[in-house]
Amino acid sequence: MSIFKRFGGRLAAISAVAATACGTAPAAEPAPANPALWKVADHDTTVYLFGTIHLLPKDTNWRSNAFDKAAAGADTLVVETVIDESNPAATMSELLQLAVSPGLPPIAERVPPEKRAALQALIAKSGIPASMYDRLETWAAAFMLLGVQFKELGLDPGSGVESALKKQFTDSKKVIGQLETNAEQLGFFDRLSEEAQRKFLVAMLDGAGDMNREFKGMLDAWTRGDVKAIAQSFNSDLSDAEELRDALLTQRNANWANWVKGRLDQPGTVLVAVGAGHLAGEQSLQSMLEKQGVKVTRVQ
Repeated sequence: MSIFKRFGGRLAAISAVAATACGTAPAAEPAPANPALWKVADHDTTVYLFGTIHLLPKDTNWRSNAFDKAAAGADTLVVETVIDESNPAATMSELLQLAVSPGLPPIAERVPPEKRAALQALIAKSGIPASMYDRLETWAAAFMLLGVQFKELGLDPGSGVESALKKQFTDSKKVIGQLETNAEQLGFFDRLSEEAQRKFLVAMLDGAGDMNREFKGMLDAWTRGDVKAIAQSFNSDLSDAEELRDALLTQRNANWANWVKGRLDQPGTVLVAVGAGHLAGEQSLQSMLEKQGVKVTRVQ
């Protein structure tokens, strides 16, 4: 099962810190971009909802006239969590505060015997001693190793959608907010059962050979604004992982729907940029808003 299909872009932003702490793929071919964009509005408030991919190959073309107009007109940007790419040590410190625990079994014992060679090979690529992974909770070890795979794919944190938007809003002296703190986002993984954490680690190892193909499919669907394909690419394999789906998708979308609905009580224009998987499928953020009686209109 592919780690990209299971987790989509949700891990990419923080996993990029691991890649920074531990090859470059060809840039995407220029093509007309049409990523999906929605809005929620009342008489004095507009909230745009934009699905992102957190890490992209350098020079990926993803902006459109409609999106640029919406972004230019927004006075506030809200992302999942604000990560300071210029100071990866700070985010790594938050991860390690949650992730280092005494008395854990060696990391090799936390995967089936037939997966241990692949695990050992990836640990060697990371340049971090296996003894360090032995001290990490399983979810955090998977994070560190996923960061290595993102780096091999040539995904550049500085070329991600959120990085570009944060720079744009910072340069314009506009407000940047977040839906979750780094610690809160990491906490979703830290609270997973050990069984779910081990599924996460094994899924990451299983998907290593297909990551380039899977990512290209995700990127193509996202760039076209094909929400059905996005739901398939980003979320389909979560159907057999209820604990992971609830922690990473359903609970967070419910929290964010409450936030968006509450934000309508405050005047202004807000651009909310979150992983594209949150805006696709039956448990999408838009679906949860509509269940609360909030009208959501697709504008691109």
